[in-house]
Amino acid sequence: MKYTKYYICKYCYKEYIPKRRGVQKYCSNSCRSNACRVRNSDNNQTNSLSVIDNKVPRQSKMAGVGNATAGYLIAEGVIALLKKEDNKAATKGDLKLLTEKLLGRYHLVKNFSPNINGELPYFDLVTQEIVYYK
Repeated sequence: MKYTKYYICKYCYKEYIPKRRGVQKYCSNSCRSNACRVRNSDNNQTNSLSVIDNKVPRQSKMAGVGNATAGYLIAEGVIALLKKEDNKAATKGDLKLLTEKLLGRYHLVKNFSPNINGELPYFDLVTQEIVYYK
């Protein structure tokens, strides 16, 4: 004859035979999780009431956004002051000026010398010839 000890579940108060070594408090996993849920909901209600009673002010979420923005602007300002002019990013105006120069009809030829009259040599993209202008 095998002696078995019955335990009483702390959640549903039914008798059960433990399946594991040691003392089990609950008869099943569902009773264990339900008991945990009840304990936590009781703790949350008491905590929320104590916070309301003490009237603790809540921080605004915008405070963190403002601090992050201020930090970003300061960092970008320092970078702009310390960065060399050659390493700065090109603006839309710079790119527009560059495309106007590249798409222009006449381009100065630097490796040719000026003619007798002092006119500089230009390459004409339309006729594909060297022309001289002042």
